[in-house]
Amino acid sequence: MDTVIALELMAGLRMTLYLSVVSGILSLIFGTLLGILRVSPWLPLRALAEGYIEFFRNIPLLIVMFFVFAGLPFAGIRLDPVGVDYSNSAIVALTAYTSAYVGEVVRAGIESISQGQVEAGRSLGMSYVQLLAYVLLPQTFRMIVPPLGNLFIALTKNTSIASAIAVQELMYKTQLIESRTFNGDIYFVTGLIYLVLTIPLAALVNAVERKLVIQN
Repeated sequence: MDTVIALELMAGLRMTLYLSVVSGILSLIFGTLLGILRVSPWLPLRALAEGYIEFFRNIPLLIVMFFVFAGLPFAGIRLDPVGVDYSNSAIVALTAYTSAYVGEVVRAGIESISQGQVEAGRSLGMSYVQLLAYVLLPQTFRMIVPPLGNLFIALTKNTSIASAIAVQELMYKTQLIESRTFNGDIYFVTGLIYLVLTIPLAALVNAVERKLVIQN
């Protein structure tokens, strides 16, 4: 592999990591909020969160990506400056899509906690917000490490969809190199790069899970 190709792949890898980290953080924040709303005692909030989750879980990410990229500008919402890459659009699409799955994982984690603990908190005079902050969410996040880890691994791979809107991430660079060199082996190299990204992440998730189990 010559130096130019290596530099192109490194540039794509940096963009892939940027998309993964930023979208992952935003998805965790927004998805947690969705999960909380799914178990909210207020019906309109539950219905709103459930509608959002069901909508985004049942449409392809590619459609979300194109809607954010091409649809929002028609409504006067432009996420990326003209002449700049479309990374902001990709981040919004990845966050909107992944948050729905995070929300459902958080919802399942909250509902798996014994109702007796909720009643004990209420008997101590805790408000709903206090129950979430001091009883439900700390235990929830300890239990949902494995599914959250799987979601973030999937998110890392899903960043490749951003190549469809010309975000110069790893897959976009790979396609560009292949179109110039006509060497299909570059896809094998890119596959290895994705493995280098995801396997250590899976190992980290397993290590965190074991640590939390030991401390319980």
